[in-house]
Amino acid sequence: MAAGAVTADEPKIAAPARPKETRKGDMLYRQLGSTKEEVSAIGLGGHHIGRQKGEKDSIAIIRSAIDAGITFMDNCWDYHDGGSEIRMGKALKDGYRKKVFLMTKIDGRTKKAAAEQIDECLKRLQADVIDLVQHHEIIRMEDPDRIFVAGGAQEAVDAAKRAGKIRYVGFTGHKDPAVHLRMLEVAKEHGVKFDTAQMPLNVLDAHFRSFEKQVVPVLVKEGVGVLGMKALGDGLVLKSKTATPVECLQYALSLPTSVVITGIDSMAILKQALDLARTFKPLTEKETADLLAKTKSAAMKGEFERFKTTNAFDGTAKNPSWLGEHDKGPG
Repeated sequence: MAAGAVTADEPKIAAPARPKETRKGDMLYRQLGSTKEEVSAIGLGGHHIGRQKGEKDSIAIIRSAIDAGITFMDNCWDYHDGGSEIRMGKALKDGYRKKVFLMTKIDGRTKKAAAEQIDECLKRLQADVIDLVQHHEIIRMEDPDRIFVAGGAQEAVDAAKRAGKIRYVGFTGHKDPAVHLRMLEVAKEHGVKFDTAQMPLNVLDAHFRSFEKQVVPVLVKEGVGVLGMKALGDGLVLKSKTATPVECLQYALSLPTSVVITGIDSMAILKQALDLARTFKPLTEKETADLLAKTKSAAMKGEFERFKTTNAFDGTAKNPSWLGEHDKGPG
């Protein structure tokens, strides 16, 4: 028998189940972790709706997505120097705010920096409350310790939550599963359970420093909502020429994701995402195995997941001032 083969007497380890889901019209909705929130399985990526030349185009994309049933709005304090939040704030006027689950992210590691960024986000988004705020770019092993130290960002988040400025709390990262696991560990030591965690989930990640294999089972077990991003890797995954855009999105949606956040920078790309939501059926075991077999060779060195292997995607590496005051160090 080949090494690693499963005998008839050995039980197969079942993959974590997807969240409870319902379909309303052409859109699929899933439960967000242990919360009672129901959100669209497709999320509108915040960076891409700041890329249009004029804000009218951005607003049209956002409102068209909402009209089509997409309720999960992704954003970040630093996207386009705040431009993405400003455009989304304008798009959410005229009754659109009440139709969505609004998420944004902050970079601050100190209490002062995080508090200032939360207030800026509220102002730009023209919102009284943000549904979910996530600590952004948890990509260094020391990031969790900086956030949870006395005077760290978590104190500002807790204060904002008590003040009714935010409802739920999570974190994001794209570098290494070990950092996500460290963040969960440090949070637990401080009595904090995150509502969500966001990470790259795509057909290549399954083979290389895999968030799917190492982090997702922990999140599902602990009832933390799984937010997938970089299903297409901002086009990098497609450059591997091993999977189509539809296959990439279908794979991510077949995982135990509450939301797959995807970049939508045009009406054509919006239609592609909506068509997939309308026709979505989870991949079978064979379809999954065949897709992973096609992508394995391209995935093994991280060549097409450069957000894991370089700092080219790390806004906080290029702008360390976003994090707040530098650590003083010894002495």
